[in-house]
Amino acid sequence: MSESPRDGVQSWEESMSARERIRSVAETLREPRSVNWISNQADTAWSTTDDELQDLVDQGRLRRVETDNTTLYQPDYTRMLFEEIRTLIEENSREELRSELAAITDKIEGWQETYGVETWEELEQSLADGDLSGAEIRERRDIIAFWQENEEDRRLIKHALALYSDVESAREQHTDLTEGATS
Repeated sequence: MSESPRDGVQSWEESMSARERIRSVAETLREPRSVNWISNQADTAWSTTDDELQDLVDQGRLRRVETDNTTLYQPDYTRMLFEEIRTLIEENSREELRSELAAITDKIEGWQETYGVETWEELEQSLADGDLSGAEIRERRDIIAFWQENEEDRRLIKHALALYSDVESAREQHTDLTEGATS
């Protein structure tokens, strides 16, 4: 018996419900998209997609954008930002965040020194240098992607550290109120 290349690999239709697929597509959009587009990407019925998108709007996870008689949907990027910051604070101690910030800074400083540039944009401009081999170009492209990811992580960690005390204070206040209500 011959084996299918897909044996042992579940498709996302098998591993996720239709609504989970819709959420996965909708919450990772980089630009506003229509129900039809999201339905096609999620491989779901239009009516199921429309219902789930309405639920996500009602929950505040998506925003509806009206343009030229077309309704488009996009994630609530502000909410996503605050959720990421909240997760960083809840899952890491202040010292762990500081250590990660230092590690990221060390990486970026290493790239700056190695390539003689200050920003990933300058490194990107160096790709046009006619003296680079294909391997060197691929290496620099990879470094640019890592650099961009590290800068985004650094930005989020800085926000988390700036808000850490406020979140701790709010959490303590909530705990005090909860304990007071149950006494």
